[in-house]
Amino acid sequence: MQNDTTYVSPLATRNASPQMQEIWSPKRKFTTWRKLWLALAESEKELGLDITDQQITELKAAIDQPIDYDTAASYEKKLRHDVMAHVHTLGEVAPNAKAIIHLGATSQFVGCNAELIQLRDALKLIANKIAIALDKLAEFAAKYRDMPTLGFTHYQPAQPTTVGKRATLWMQELVIALEEIEHRIDSLKFRGVKGTTGTQASFLALFGGEKPTQEAHDKVDQLDRLVTEKMGWDPEKRFAVTGQTYPRIVDATVLASLATVAAAAQKFATDMRLLANRKELEEPFEKNQIGSSAMAYKRNPMRSERICGLSRFVIGMTQTAYTTSAEQWFERTLDDSSCRRLTLPEPFLALDGTLDILINVASGIVVYDKTVEANLAAELPFMASENIMMAAVQKGADRQDVHEVIREHSQAAAQKVKAEGAQNDLLERLENEDMFKGIDLNAVLDPSKFVGRAPQQVDQFIQNVITPIRTRFSEALNYTPDLKV
Repeated sequence: MQNDTTYVSPLATRNASPQMQEIWSPKRKFTTWRKLWLALAESEKELGLDITDQQITELKAAIDQPIDYDTAASYEKKLRHDVMAHVHTLGEVAPNAKAIIHLGATSQFVGCNAELIQLRDALKLIANKIAIALDKLAEFAAKYRDMPTLGFTHYQPAQPTTVGKRATLWMQELVIALEEIEHRIDSLKFRGVKGTTGTQASFLALFGGEKPTQEAHDKVDQLDRLVTEKMGWDPEKRFAVTGQTYPRIVDATVLASLATVAAAAQKFATDMRLLANRKELEEPFEKNQIGSSAMAYKRNPMRSERICGLSRFVIGMTQTAYTTSAEQWFERTLDDSSCRRLTLPEPFLALDGTLDILINVASGIVVYDKTVEANLAAELPFMASENIMMAAVQKGADRQDVHEVIREHSQAAAQKVKAEGAQNDLLERLENEDMFKGIDLNAVLDPSKFVGRAPQQVDQFIQNVITPIRTRFSEALNYTPDLKV
């Protein structure tokens, strides 16, 4: 059992997947620092600095060795500096390389570049999970492409749609969110090798001494490019200029992209909650699941509610990231550091959990077709009034007379429904009017005649929009989330 006197984030214990937690883990962070120090040393050696093969070999070997976190913590307590603590910790396992570790670099060489790698990898995982959610929702939409259901605007009954078509609206927002995430991945730049205030002065001194030549300037530029390449980044996608850090507005734009995903997820979950109240759709409910400790009959949409709660958290974090960016002074101030230790990993952990829950719900949505049919039937006579009127006119009735009769009976039927809780008896009322004799009102009320091109829209959307996404993310689609609660 975990230490019950120490706070542990529920994002880790209840929500985020092992994959996302690994990306933001200490091991990933500090191992990436060591890889950056190795890439820097290798590049400096290749460009002529006095670094030996033995030093490079020791640094390479250290990457695969377990990190001694106790030693690092001891150094940090003494030095009050996390990067230098890990420089010394690495130096203990690579003693011959200790003198050239972090040569010419500032703390943000490892800090910023490692975070950019984490951001990229975390964004890719988010993209994968959006694609999985789309795949599951597409299966649902295809299955119910032509099942008529009551539409709503202003949360008031409106023109019918289909259950599948409504699902494409959820999917469309997730597609937009996926495009936003993919754009963010594609536009993410590497900080590279820039020095303490971004001028690369320390590296210029290493290669050129007091009077650097053009060759020294060229080598600094080559160093920036080489390190970027060694870390698996396109060298054309590195910042041309930075201060001490990469621009903190990058964090804000990344979190804004996450908020877009969260908003799309919350829209889906909110609709699911409303439809559960109408007893039309329901999220998966486990055999032994308890809805309420007091009300044993309850089947609460708790997973959809969790999606809404976590999404709200992600959306709210965006403001903090923008404020952090706005309040950076000149080349850099340290007030970003403590805040970013929260605002970078936690929205990713929360959104990762959100998408896992969404995938789970989308994989097992229950449709109560008889309730869907009954709810539509209760409102359809009102919506069919124009169709009924046209049928009567075609039989020779006066359009204005028909309109008035339908208006009076519609209002009377609606009043009876609202005031007495009675069934909608509009059809029975109209059947007793002579002008509607000979008209098959039930045929006029065929729900399939009121959904327009909804089934065809579902087919086209899946074929034109979802199929390319399925192809692009084919290797990710077999994932099944393991919900902790």
